Amino acid sequence: MQLNDDLLATSVATAEAPDPSRPIALSGASNFRDLGGYRGLDGRSLHWRKLYRSAHLAHLTPEDLAQLQTLGVKRSADFRGSGESQHLAYQWPSIARHALVVEPTVVQRAQAMMSQGEELTAGTTEELMHDTYRSFVSVYGHRFAEFFALLQVSDEPLVFHCTAGKDRTGWAALLLLTALGVDEQQIMEDYLLTNQLFKRPASMYGNMSEEVLDALWRVQPSYLMASVDVVRAQSGSVDRYLTEVLGVDRAARERLAQLYLEA
Repeated sequence: MQLNDDLLATSVATAEAPDPSRPIALSGASNFRDLGGYRGLDGRSLHWRKLYRSAHLAHLTPEDLAQLQTLGVKRSADFRGSGESQHLAYQWPSIARHALVVEPTVVQRAQAMMSQGEELTAGTTEELMHDTYRSFVSVYGHRFAEFFALLQVSDEPLVFHCTAGKDRTGWAALLLLTALGVDEQQIMEDYLLTNQLFKRPASMYGNMSEEVLDALWRVQPSYLMASVDVVRAQSGSVDRYLTEVLGVDRAARERLAQLYLEA
């Protein structure tokens, strides 16, 4: 995979009729969407209604749960940190939750800076975000390897998420879509959909300017590229990283393609 600067201006694509809707409106969850329809290996498209990504699921309403049951969602991969999962806990009988803990270092560091009287600017927040994305590779690679192991167990519909469904979830989506042969443009388009679909929480972390909030709660191509750059430096490419570090070898990719790509 060779992401490049041309993608910084990529427009967000949406699914076209007669395909199902990619965004799925839920009262108690934001940024919930289907990964179906993206074109992957050998021109085969991802199955609709098999893989979903989202913000946290703690506030789902009975109507939301009924809708997810209709969609067939049976499993969740929860990338939230321990404190996040405790604060916004969920245990839905119809969804088997799998905890893949990746701690939210950006929030912790931002709070620490403000408590020490340091000014939090858009620029410093963006750097915190870049560092956070780098940690997905340098610290938490094993969690994303566990994610791929879970994906290969069965093709029961699965939703993967963190708190906002944008950073840890965004990196997981890039890895998954790459493993399924989806090209860089579609991957970036999917990533940037967060800026249309994510609803900021009502309660914020301290007194932050609108510019800082944008840097914190929106996504930028440079954030995702921060992870990609570390991978390239270590492994040469995302494809080699998947194989050599995460263990997503040829057999694993064939299994993923069998489960999640149309024939």
